[in-house]
Amino acid sequence: MSTKTQSTTQSRFESVVDGLTLESAIVHLILGVSVFVMAFPILIAAIVSTQSVGIVSSFSDLLPGSHLVENYRTVMVDYNFGIYMVNSFVMSIIIVVGKLAISLLAALAIVYYRFRFKNLMFMLILFTLMLPVPVRFVPLFNIVTDLGWYDSMLALTIPYLASATTVFLLRQHFYSIPESIVEQAKLDGIGPLKFLAYVLIPMSKGMLAGVSVIMFIYAWNQYLWPLVIINSQSQQVTQVGITLLRGDIQAGELQWAIVMAGAIITLVPPLLALLLFRKPLLETFGVQQK
Repeated sequence: MSTKTQSTTQSRFESVVDGLTLESAIVHLILGVSVFVMAFPILIAAIVSTQSVGIVSSFSDLLPGSHLVENYRTVMVDYNFGIYMVNSFVMSIIIVVGKLAISLLAALAIVYYRFRFKNLMFMLILFTLMLPVPVRFVPLFNIVTDLGWYDSMLALTIPYLASATTVFLLRQHFYSIPESIVEQAKLDGIGPLKFLAYVLIPMSKGMLAGVSVIMFIYAWNQYLWPLVIINSQSQQVTQVGITLLRGDIQAGELQWAIVMAGAIITLVPPLLALLLFRKPLLETFGVQQK
């Protein structure tokens, strides 16, 4: 390395060190430790998923094993996890699309329409956020059963198509759109649905993408409701599938390698969604990126 290159590298290092205060160093240290604490269980799960049952039971080795392909193939084929993944993906997409459609129309009506008791209606929508999800299971179960939807995709998706949180976020975003754009659309004779399709949605792409990621992860992680309403293996989802993996005990031992392989497979779609839409997700919550 030449003297000039060494001096340039040294000057850059010194400038970085000078820019680090004690406060920022402590913050970075805390963040680093927090990331490690949160990532460590996932790392252990990934390692365990590559090992044999005997090694996992004795904890004799925490290095990656040689059973990666075998364990993941067993989960996907022998335990029908491929079917569970497809069901979870279809369920999540239907819920995301349905929630967006209903929430967009609701936010449009709340912001741009004038009708009696509009604020009361909005408060009632927000009131649903105060109801714990398990509280609604009994009436939902009765309704779904009476409609003949038990053990079907309709039972998994229809109860989750309304979202007070999404309506609230879109309402706040629509209020931030300049009034001049609304007035210009009225002068041009654009109807409400065209205004939504050609003005509001294009101006809300970042918000919609961020909200979609949140809704996708929320739908993907559903466990209690599918456990209650789905009975057949052909309609089951991944979160319940992991529980089924835990129920398989061979030779008196829980197949932890198989369970961890299923957990890692289940983690992949939400992780990909976060990585692909990280920027709009951060913008949705007003987080600035440097």
